[in-house]
Amino acid sequence: MTDEFNHAPKDWLEAELEDALDEDFEIEFSEPMLSVEVRKIYKDQHPDMLDRKVYFRNLLRLQAELIKVQDWVQHTGAKVCILFEGRDSAGKGGVIKRITQRLNPRVARVVALPAPSRREQSQWYFQRYVPHLPAAGEIVLFDRSWYNRAGVERVMGFASNDQVDQFFQDVPEFERMLVRSGIILLKYWFSITDEEQQLRFLMRIHDPMKQWKLSPMDLESRIRWEAYTKAKEDMLFRTNIREAPWYIVEGNDKKRERLNCIEHLLTKIPYTDVPQEKVDLPDRKYNPEYERRVLPDELYVPKIY
Repeated sequence: MTDEFNHAPKDWLEAELEDALDEDFEIEFSEPMLSVEVRKIYKDQHPDMLDRKVYFRNLLRLQAELIKVQDWVQHTGAKVCILFEGRDSAGKGGVIKRITQRLNPRVARVVALPAPSRREQSQWYFQRYVPHLPAAGEIVLFDRSWYNRAGVERVMGFASNDQVDQFFQDVPEFERMLVRSGIILLKYWFSITDEEQQLRFLMRIHDPMKQWKLSPMDLESRIRWEAYTKAKEDMLFRTNIREAPWYIVEGNDKKRERLNCIEHLLTKIPYTDVPQEKVDLPDRKYNPEYERRVLPDELYVPKIY
């Protein structure tokens, strides 16, 4: 073998690692279209932001541990269900992205249900969520969950007082049933201050890459900040059960929020290292009589870049 051939795999691996790092930077590049003025306002409001190197070093370490969790879940047939609730723009989506970024989507999947249909509104309230619960060897992350009834539905008047009261009676026993069935159930509430939410909403308004995140319901939540606060406090008080307690994630600093949440999550899942079989790349079989067919040019995507 020539020296050139010996060095080729190393060069290829380095290129792959660089490409993966580019993807990490791309997903972290959260203000691509903001004006200089808006960026300066945000930085002035966050003078103690976590150092970028510290953040990435710890994020990669935690994501490596999440892969171990994934392997353990598959190996043992465990069932993990994680609920992400909180204020609009509090960072739920960012944490979910970092958790699932390097995991197998066949094992770890995100559930973000739309508004219920008329048929679903006539069902038992929890019915539309049950089909999405994890089976053996699965991790399910709910980007908002059945707690919609205790939050947006209650505050916006989409649910009656009787329906809300019925929910609070049912949900503790529903979650105890899930835990008794063997599901590891974790519930996270993402909290930010009034001032921070206002700043993030303003950033979304001025960022065309993020304006889609600002729904009419989000704008209404600004008007009803205090009503949401009262609903949250009541919800935490009435549904913080021993079998499935709430965990509050303080989210004014996005990067710290992500790391803290993942660190905590890892302590709540009793995973262990799973022995891995050694993988050997097999030699490719060559057929000397095979001739590759030439495909027409119109089948190829034009090379513009």
